[in-house]
Parts: sequence; structure tokens; C-alpha cells
Amino acid sequence: MIAFVSRIPRAEMQQWLIALNELLPDHDVRFFDSLTAQQKQLCTIAVVANPDPAELRQLPNLQWVHSTWAGVERMVAELSGTELLPIVRLVDPALAHTMAEAVLAWTLYLHRDMPAYREQQSSAQWLQRPYIAAHDRTVGILGLGKLGALSAERLKANGFNVLGWSRQKRRLENIRTFATTDGLVSMLAQSDIVVNLLPLTNETRGLLNTARFAQCKQGVSIINFGRGATVSEADLLSALDAGIVSHAVLDVFEEEPLPAGHPYWSHANITVLPHISAPTCLRSGSKIVANNIKEYYKSGRIPEAVDRQLGY
Repeated sequence: MIAFVSRIPRAEMQQWLIALNELLPDHDVRFFDSLTAQQKQLCTIAVVANPDPAELRQLPNLQWVHSTWAGVERMVAELSGTELLPIVRLVDPALAHTMAEAVLAWTLYLHRDMPAYREQQSSAQWLQRPYIAAHDRTVGILGLGKLGALSAERLKANGFNVLGWSRQKRRLENIRTFATTDGLVSMLAQSDIVVNLLPLTNETRGLLNTARFAQCKQGVSIINFGRGATVSEADLLSALDAGIVSHAVLDVFEEEPLPAGHPYWSHANITVLPHISAPTCLRSGSKIVANNIKEYYKSGRIPEAVDRQLGY
């Protein structure tokens, strides 16, 4: 018996349930709210997507949980303290390709001055802006995990000068990489476009703030596809109004959906996206979850779990 514990829309939950039961014919995957008291005792694994911690606590024999999402910081926070239940996040190569595609698309959006042309159209202005070659545009990637590394490679393959920064030094072929605070300062100072793909941790919360924006090139553009809380909302708005940041493409926010009255919606130099840069692929994601569960029942080994101290 495997519990599916989630607060996502019921229709989306149903798709996961069908896929997992097809892939795990020797097991019975059920919605949490359909389980009897006795069945809850039998669950040693739960598949989760934004689960209610109170529901997980009603499964006393859980050994570990498998998230259908790559991001698990909310779950780590909600299951903090004495709850040391191993959390396995979804690591899907398809997700990295989807993210790299989005990073390239929105980098090109900024590189080719699309926000300016959009504004010109609103005032019926015919003006051809100067062209800058990709190799003369430096893009800095914050976060060089699987998503960041592939995104950096995709940008490099399309002619951009690419830099990368991570918590620990990483080596990427033909890409200059940085680490430590000094490395971050150096990368920001050289980047025309900064792409944030960092997870949310104690160290990254509010990382992009007034002090960091002051270390950037004048007129830098920001793409945030990581986590909303890594960027200080008030400081970003101030930097945009001061011309320090020229434009921001934002796909993640501290509160989602973004509230209707939020100043991001109406700011001329912000492009708001509804968290669509790298959605989980049900087809590939369900296979990865199912295979990890099969391997566990075969060997007894829990897949690599989240490091609670790091937050990912």
C-alpha cells in the first residue's frame, strides 16, 4: 500500500495516480483521503506533491517519501524539528532540458530587446535598435546543479559568453566558473544578464538584494527561475526604479499565485510568468518515481535523500 499525499488540484492528482498504478502493478497507490485506518498503518512509502504534514503524521510506519517535484524547500521547512523522515526529490533529466530551453528562450527575449520593442509597439513607434552579437553578451548563471549546468551549456552553444557561480567550485567545459562570496561579486560585475537557478536555503534567501544589485553592471537584466524568496521584492523594485536593473523576468514568487494587487503585475520593466519555466513531466517523472520505488522494494535501499541542512 502506497499513499499519495498532496494538495495539488484533484485532476492532476488523478493523472499521477493512474500513471503510478500502471507502472506499479504489484502495488496499490491510493489517495490519502481514501485510506482506511488499517490501510494507513500499512503504508511505508508515500508519494507526495506539496503534502499536508498533518496527513503524513497519520501514516505512522512511513520509511520515506518521494516528491513528484524537484523543489522541496517548503516540505523540508514544514517537516523540520524532530521529523527526520527521508525526503527523496524528483531528479528528472527531462526537467533539466525543459529548464535549459526556458533559460535560452528568455535570455534571447532580453538579448534581442523584446521588452523595448513591446513598449514601442504600444506607442506605434518604429525604431530599429542596435544589434549586439551573442558573443558580446555575458550571461551569468547562479546555481550549477543539473539544471544550471545544462542551461549554461545551451547558452554557450548559442554563442553567449557564459559565466557560472555555485556554492562550491564546479568545472564546466569552456565555461568560466566561480565560487565563494568574492567569486559572486566578480561574476555579477561582468554579467549583462543574471539567471538565478538557486534553490532556497538559509544562505540563498534574499541573496539578490540592494547590496548585490549594486555589485552588478549598470542596467543588468535579471531572470529568476529558481525560487521567489531568493530575490528581495522591495529591493528589486527599487533597483528597477533607479535604473540599476533594466528588466526582470520572474517566474517564481514568495506567494503563488502572485496576488492580483502585487506591484510586479503593473511594473513596465517586469515580465511576470505563472511558474512555467520547467514544469514536471508526468510521463518521465512517474517512471522515475516508480523505478525508485521498485528498487527500494527489491534492495531495501532508500534513494538519495535531501540533505536537511543544505535544504536540497
